[in-house]
Amino acid sequence: MNRLIVSPSPHDKNHMKTPEIMFNVCMALIPAFAVGCYIFGWRSLLLTAVCIGSCVLFEFLCRKVMKRENTIGDLSAVVTGFILALNLPVTLPLWIAVIGSFVAIVIVKQLFGGLGQNFANPAVTARIVLMISFPSAMTHWVSPFYWRNPDAVTSATPLALGEGDELPLYLDLFLGNVGGCMGETCALALLIGGIYLGARKIINLAAPVSFIGSLALFSFIAGDDPLYQILAGGVFLGAFFMATDYATTPITTKGKIVFGLGCGIITFIIRHFGSFPEGVSFSILLMNILTTYIEQITRTKVFGAREAEKNEK
Repeated sequence: MNRLIVSPSPHDKNHMKTPEIMFNVCMALIPAFAVGCYIFGWRSLLLTAVCIGSCVLFEFLCRKVMKRENTIGDLSAVVTGFILALNLPVTLPLWIAVIGSFVAIVIVKQLFGGLGQNFANPAVTARIVLMISFPSAMTHWVSPFYWRNPDAVTSATPLALGEGDELPLYLDLFLGNVGGCMGETCALALLIGGIYLGARKIINLAAPVSFIGSLALFSFIAGDDPLYQILAGGVFLGAFFMATDYATTPITTKGKIVFGLGCGIITFIIRHFGSFPEGVSFSILLMNILTTYIEQITRTKVFGAREAEKNEK
């Protein structure tokens, strides 16, 4: 007699292993990377190579020092380096990028046990550490196609423009013809990558949709331009590629919705009331810390099970 064995949820429906998942994430990041190279020139390629290479090297060395099985083959370090590079200004000194890779891989990931054990997204945390440690270098923005006109290098991100400054057109924001981090400017490229991951069922779109939707809603209520707010800055990069991290976000769909709502609300608060023009990275990190509590609140009750009696001896 054949028996069906049902394991506890969540269940693997796609039968994808970690390397395949990470490879698909890299494929989804290529459109944003390609646009970044086109807009910001050859240094985008160099910065990305340094971030990916140093992340892989640090993971290899760290696993060797800790005498653990090496995990560079799962491609997670490649994804971390790729995402980190897209979160950096293209003019950032390469040695600072290497420090960011060290923070992401050694401190945030490996010291907490490796892939799946880290409580925070490595790339997000590394960006915040670099932003606080090297504020001048991390906020040195360049104009699109600056390599064609070296006399007009310095620029400002759409969110850092002051009163009286001419705001970029929606089309420029959508196509990436604005200043900012290398991989966050082109909403179209990031949207293509996010849809690809959703279609392949690599990610659940609940968190990105609730993230973007809540930011737009609260921006509208506050009198800001909601379309401008979601197209400007790193909303699409954060929503599709960092707020969907398996290890640091809730498992259930309800939990992902709550996580996305929290990210959108915190991003709005930082942008509208805070001194930082951008708040995506901070919002994701803060919600990473709350992930365990969100899972406890939104977890699905086991069918047929009864809650333990409070006074049970």
